[in-house]
Amino acid sequence: MSQDVYHIPALLPQTLEALNINGAGIYIDATLGGGGHSRAIVERLTEVGHLYSLDQDNDAIKRAFSDNRFTAVHGNFRYLENYTDYYGVTGRVDGILADLGVSFHHFDDATRGFSFRADGPLDMRMNASSSNTAADIVATYSEEALANLFKLYGELKQARRLASAIVSERAKSEISTTGKLVEIASCFVNPAREKKELAQVFQALRIAVNGEMEALERFLAQSVNVLKPGGRLVVITYHSLEDRMVKNFMRSGRVDGEIEKDLYGRTSTPIRQCGSKPIVPDENEIEANPRSRSAKLRVAEKIEIKL
Repeated sequence: MSQDVYHIPALLPQTLEALNINGAGIYIDATLGGGGHSRAIVERLTEVGHLYSLDQDNDAIKRAFSDNRFTAVHGNFRYLENYTDYYGVTGRVDGILADLGVSFHHFDDATRGFSFRADGPLDMRMNASSSNTAADIVATYSEEALANLFKLYGELKQARRLASAIVSERAKSEISTTGKLVEIASCFVNPAREKKELAQVFQALRIAVNGEMEALERFLAQSVNVLKPGGRLVVITYHSLEDRMVKNFMRSGRVDGEIEKDLYGRTSTPIRQCGSKPIVPDENEIEANPRSRSAKLRVAEKIEIKL
């Protein structure tokens, strides 16, 4: 297999342990990215085992390795069950992995517009063929909609002031580059936390451009149908919004965290959380891969319903 990895996989040994890999099993990597996790999973499969890896970014699919035990699927994990139905594996999957981090490739390629560190087009589309860019959002959203976006998805204290400044500036000239957005946003961030808060501005727009929270909610709901009883769901999150959603789902089977009960007061959930706390990288991993610092790995198992 090629070793052309453009994303260092976070929490790799812990992920493999959490998946509890059966060599003859069927697995899904819902976020192929640079292929680091996928390669490691395939290496643990026998000739009858198989891994299906999804990615909405065509660059990731083009870079995917070749192996008889591996199938790369160009698509968004929000349609997970459509793909498993197509391949005839719905309800038969032993484990699903989703690493919600953005690949190094996206951050380091200025032409994709994901990073505040380099000037480039204000794009941020994971799927380059989709129509809506970050520049479109900045140009068309109302001041209130922008404020809500930065508050909800970026958790920014200055969300309303930033939105007002964007609306005022776009009336004078187009905001179409990351550099221009940084110039505006820099006036509303704490100098002591400049990098973190600028990252939050970009995070908010990226989430909106790609519909990330809606996609995650749909993915989680479908994962239960795709897994077989005893199958594992492993998710690595990087910010509080997605981590809260994953935590709630694994505890209750619902992203809002509401626990449903039957007529007899018994808890009704299709999935059981494995461990009460998330797994996080140790100091050695953070030193080797600083971008793993905020990673949190959570694990759940589909409950076998006994009649």
